[in-house]
Amino acid sequence: MNPAYAQILRELLRSQEIAALGTLHDGQPFVSMVPFALLPGNANFIIHVSRLAMHTKDMLSSPNASLLVVAPRASGITAQALARITVQGQALLCTDACHAEAKAAYLSRFPHSAEMFGFADFSLFIIQPSSIRFVGGFGQATSITPETFADILSRG
Repeated sequence: MNPAYAQILRELLRSQEIAALGTLHDGQPFVSMVPFALLPGNANFIIHVSRLAMHTKDMLSSPNASLLVVAPRASGITAQALARITVQGQALLCTDACHAEAKAAYLSRFPHSAEMFGFADFSLFIIQPSSIRFVGGFGQATSITPETFADILSRG
């Protein structure tokens, strides 16, 4: 990935806190909204969700998931020209082994969420990317591997 695209990608993930989360609900696509953070040192996304939510039940029954992060609309930029990233991967319930690091990363981005960690129905999930599609603008799309993605993030 060229350095300019890499910078756009890093800035997109730094500036945007919300992703569209796609899950499978009874075999059909279902999309919801989730705040996200990134696990330091790799390409994994962290979400903190309630077991009461449909998307959480979906991820527990089928870990296949997708995230979409889109840049905000700016004056003079068409919707098709907005920078965006689509991640496909596996949504895995965060175990004791990764919980402390994931919680710290999530709270670093969303300190106001600390009280929700006391709610018994909330859990951390790690979204492990298997494929990543980055669009830097109209006609500027590229697919990147999770390894390349992690490398791009580590340079920012």
